[in-house]
Amino acid sequence: MITVASWSVKVDGHDWLVKERPGTAGCYDFDWISGPNPGYGFSLQTSNGISITEADMRRSIASFPAEINPETGYLD
Repeated sequence: MITVASWSVKVDGHDWLVKERPGTAGCYDFDWISGPNPGYGFSLQTSNGISITEADMRRSIASFPAEINPETGYLD
C-alpha cells in the first residue's frame, strides 16, 4: 500500500492542498482548493530528488495566482 503525505496550506488568502507524489522523490502536486477551477494547480520537482523546503513551496504557491488569466481561470 502506498501512502501519500498531504497537508493543507494557506498562502495570501488562497487555500492549497500539497501532496508528495508517491514513488517520485522531491516531487509535489499543489491543488488550488480556493481557485476558480476545481482540481487546478501545478507540480514541482527537484532535479536531485531532495525535498523542497516549505519556504520554497510558499514562494511558488504565492506566484502562481498572478499567472492566471482572470477571464479563464487558467494559465495562458
